Amino acid sequence: VVLTSGADDRVRALVQLSSGRNNFLFVGRQVDPVVLSYLASAKNATERYKQLENGFSGLQITVTMIFVVVSLLLLMAAIWVGIVLARQLVNPISSLISASDRVRAGDLEARVPLGQQIEEFDYLGQSFNRMTNQLQQQRDELVSTNRQLDERRRLTETVLAGVPAGVMGVDKNYNITFANVMAFDLFGSDKKNIIDLSILKILPDIQSTLDSAYEKPHKITQTELIYKAHDGELLTLNVRVAIELLGDLEFGAVVTFDDITELQSAQRKAAWADVARRIAHEIKNPLTPIQLSAERLKRKYLNQIKDDPETFEVCTDTIIRHVGDIGRMVNEFSDFARMPEPNIKMVKIVPEILELLLFQKTAHPKIKIAVHNNIDVDNLKIACDSQQIRQAITNIVQNSVDSVLAKKSENESFIPQINVHLESNDKELYFTVVDNGVGLPKGEDTAKLTEPYITFKNKGTGLGLAIVKKIMSDHNGSIHFGENKKILNFKNWNDLEGAIVSLILPVTEQSIQKNKIKSDRKIA
Repeated sequence: VVLTSGADDRVRALVQLSSGRNNFLFVGRQVDPVVLSYLASAKNATERYKQLENGFSGLQITVTMIFVVVSLLLLMAAIWVGIVLARQLVNPISSLISASDRVRAGDLEARVPLGQQIEEFDYLGQSFNRMTNQLQQQRDELVSTNRQLDERRRLTETVLAGVPAGVMGVDKNYNITFANVMAFDLFGSDKKNIIDLSILKILPDIQSTLDSAYEKPHKITQTELIYKAHDGELLTLNVRVAIELLGDLEFGAVVTFDDITELQSAQRKAAWADVARRIAHEIKNPLTPIQLSAERLKRKYLNQIKDDPETFEVCTDTIIRHVGDIGRMVNEFSDFARMPEPNIKMVKIVPEILELLLFQKTAHPKIKIAVHNNIDVDNLKIACDSQQIRQAITNIVQNSVDSVLAKKSENESFIPQINVHLESNDKELYFTVVDNGVGLPKGEDTAKLTEPYITFKNKGTGLGLAIVKKIMSDHNGSIHFGENKKILNFKNWNDLEGAIVSLILPVTEQSIQKNKIKSDRKIA
């Protein structure tokens, strides 16, 4: 065991001797001062090292913290520099995206700001601004062009709507591409039914005209076609076909329809009126002396004739009767040739019609004439010339009387009957006559019945219905033959299996102005 003193200046050692169990050797000596100095130096160095070792962890933490702080500062500086650089990159891109969105939304005035960004982005912005500027100029030109086209289209539609002719566009496959209002009215279809429909389904006879037009595309092809309207009336159409060209390319045809039915009818009526005027003038002069001479012969020589006075009387009566028939025919010629313009005014026409029908019942007691009036007599007024309307109704009723009497002459047991219906609604007044006579001609076009000098009666002149049609036309009305849906809904309606004739007159107050304008045009 080695022992040292408290001052470490002496060294002692204790060792057990082997000669005895309790024998020990204890040795002590002084330590060399030099050694002690070295020991003190080492001890001091050890203590300083321990001090340094004890302070190293704090220093390490301090250095680490300083490193962390410096690293964070460098990182924040790098982030700030990155943000600055990214902003210089993102800002022009964001401006470009925003401007692109505005352009997509239709704002062609959007521009990208220049001069405050990277040079390459300035070039890109300049290109974008030039593009939007060109787009804006092109859009302005397109808007201006479309405005001009729209104005021209409206002008064209207004012109087409105002022309009295039907106009259709037909492609090379004969399908209808457009049509004006008059075309819809003429062919009795609405726009959905007529557009994209083949024109051959409406007018099968027009194909040859279209083919001829395509063979001569630089000329207008013209022809006349007969068209059966939706109400059964036959119309004469003047058809003109012009090929739509763009350079030498053919894009289809423009077909124009003019309803010349009334024009042709008016021309025929004018010609027949001139003939009637001449015939009436030539025949009327000798009729009076012939009739007077026959009556004078009968009065003066009937008592003097001893041989067969009956024959003499029959002959003179025949002359007088036929002269009277010829006189009535001449009067019809004169009436047809000198039909006056109607004097249109608002009148209560129904009482006058009922009074006229009462006279007819009194004049023909052997005929069963029934009148079914479903009109308010006191409140209904229409714009018309009452004298001409009475004349038209008289002609219609007289035709029915002649028809039933003709059938009565063939069958003595036949009971003649005539039903007259008076109906009205908010727009029209119906005067319908139905009888159980011989009826309308079988297999004949009813349009011919109103043509002058066309008659199917033995003693008819063919002027009665022509006069009626002219009167109805002057009153914006119409004449119809046969049944229709409105007639079948009449109260007390009964089909007598004879002729059915209807006169239709407008009841609106606007009709008086239309009739005045129509009369003024005729006078002009």
